[in-house]
Amino acid sequence: MIRLATAARGSLSRLWLLPLPLLAVAAGQSSDGVLHVAVDNVRDRTGRVHVDICTQQQFLKDCPIAADAPARVGQSIVTLTGLKPGRYAAQVFYDQNGNGKVDRALFGVPKEGVGFSNDAKIRLGPPKWEEAFFDYDGRERTIRLRLRYFMGPDAPTATTAK
Repeated sequence: MIRLATAARGSLSRLWLLPLPLLAVAAGQSSDGVLHVAVDNVRDRTGRVHVDICTQQQFLKDCPIAADAPARVGQSIVTLTGLKPGRYAAQVFYDQNGNGKVDRALFGVPKEGVGFSNDAKIRLGPPKWEEAFFDYDGRERTIRLRLRYFMGPDAPTATTAK
């Protein structure tokens, strides 16, 4: 049996004085609007993993909803809070050198790992919105995606690029 100290019991009884709708809002704030993005295939522990959450109009541009987390070999998890329900796409990159942007080689090929929600395929250019969007209902949720590299380790070869 769990016993509460007298002071604690008095504090608990005062909670009933709060209007019930206020309690419901306060209780839901801890998990509402939370989106975890589990990013697989991070190949080093230097730099940061950056996530942009975009609406259709913002997709493949600068998105105002963004977060990052320290890179961890294998998987890094980036958490965004305060996200409103809606239809979004995640665009992610591994900022290995910490300069805040995707470094590119000749013809715009990314030098660092990039990825999109739904593991939308990157062919001769970025995926289409229809391949990357997901619906978010406002409740705590985790989505997963895998970074793809076009240079260095994990880059596609002539046989794997098909």
